[in-house]
Amino acid sequence: MDRPPYDLLHALPKTDLHVHLDGSLRPATVLELARERGVLPQLQAEPDVEAFCRAPAACSSLEDYLKVFDVTLTVMQDAAALERIAFELAEDSHLENVRCLEVRYAPILHQRAGLDLDAVVAAVQRGLARAQRRYGIRCGQIICGIRHLDPSGSVELARLAARWRGRGVVGFDLAGAERDNPAREHLAAFDIVRAANVSVTVHAGEAYGPASIHQALHFAGARRLGHGTRLAEDEDLLAWVNDFRIPVEVCLASNLQTRAVNSLSEHPIGRFLSEGLRVTLNTDNRLVSGTTVTREYELAVAAFDLDLDDVLGLLLNGFKAAFLPLAEKQRLIEQVLAEFEALGAQFSGEIARRRRLLI
Repeated sequence: MDRPPYDLLHALPKTDLHVHLDGSLRPATVLELARERGVLPQLQAEPDVEAFCRAPAACSSLEDYLKVFDVTLTVMQDAAALERIAFELAEDSHLENVRCLEVRYAPILHQRAGLDLDAVVAAVQRGLARAQRRYGIRCGQIICGIRHLDPSGSVELARLAARWRGRGVVGFDLAGAERDNPAREHLAAFDIVRAANVSVTVHAGEAYGPASIHQALHFAGARRLGHGTRLAEDEDLLAWVNDFRIPVEVCLASNLQTRAVNSLSEHPIGRFLSEGLRVTLNTDNRLVSGTTVTREYELAVAAFDLDLDDVLGLLLNGFKAAFLPLAEKQRLIEQVLAEFEALGAQFSGEIARRRRLLI
């Protein structure tokens, strides 16, 4: 079986549906913003940024991984910084041919200098919109509630997401420390976003078991699963997710760092793919995990011996799972298939079959 090379993986049109704004800054930008704002004096050069902002290869837990964000959030407390960081994330994604980018973050964490929630969202939207105008990359925001904070904060963020629906916000998420912070405590927030027709994705099954996934799906109404790594521990739930085509947002590099899995060979993505789940590949945190979308595909190809047909399936899953109108998904998928053909890839008849199964 021929494995697609890195250059082809880099050139192919891709999505990134699970990427955190506060975990995906450029090291040079962190350094420059820190100097301009007179914070983080321990950062004297870009290697310092990488040392402080890149999580260890194996953290002791998800909570240990999340500590890194204390550094990046320090330089993300004013509108100019947020706009710049959002633009640069979209630009970096464009440079590896990401066509659809959904950026998630918790605006409540960006208020230390007095910004109100709407000002935070507006700043991020300006950055993403500028990148979309310049590069044509389709960008959306996903507003995150935080599991380990008071649920009243999630309610406020849910109302924020509802206000900005149709103006850049495409979804609502629940992130943060998963263990001992069940989604059911935030149901009031999910009631608000569902009533406003805001799409829902929930971090679940990364640091806790299938019970967390069950709550995300059946209480919170998730239409995508963030990570979902421990879904394989519940056969019936896995079958339900597959039957109802619930996309699973897989992030391989960060799953290794957070100890969600001990090695790539143990990652359930292999089983998910063999059973036909709608798996998508994503970065989670470009800076904190030292990854790119292309690298995530490279990891999957190497660990699970994927061929071009497998890669095409993963790429299409990303476009199918995006929080976009159906007609726009169909147009994007047709463009993706045409680009595969233009790149000269051979897919043993797979392209023709996929055209009949666009969604």
